[in-house]
Amino acid sequence: MESFRFQFPYRVGVADINYGGHVANSALLNFFQDARIAFLAELGPYSEIDLGGCGIIMAEAHVYFKQEMFLGENIIIGVKVTELKRSSWVMEYRIERAGELTASGNTPLICFDYQKRKPCKIPTEFKAALLEYERM
Repeated sequence: MESFRFQFPYRVGVADINYGGHVANSALLNFFQDARIAFLAELGPYSEIDLGGCGIIMAEAHVYFKQEMFLGENIIIGVKVTELKRSSWVMEYRIERAGELTASGNTPLICFDYQKRKPCKIPTEFKAALLEYERM
């Protein structure tokens, strides 16, 4: 987890559990989103719908399951940016329980102008904040 500067603590709740008694596969994307929202807030006055002129849209999502997670467990979700392009970037996630990997994944994200309904360039100030925070 040491390569993840941003770490988001989370306690697994009842809504995260499926009929198998462990964290549902769909919950992992919610974990990623909660951590991503906190990451954006850490950078400044940013959110998924306002990066200083546009929002984001998720192009795809990749989730890799390593171990079951259960109700009430405390986990840590690491978030970092691994690629930065003109209008998109990739966020990588790592979930650990007591120092052990339970899941990981990534989400390619595209800057999206919701007024014009089309992709747009990453806002300059937001890009600078990402570069500084991640020391890229």
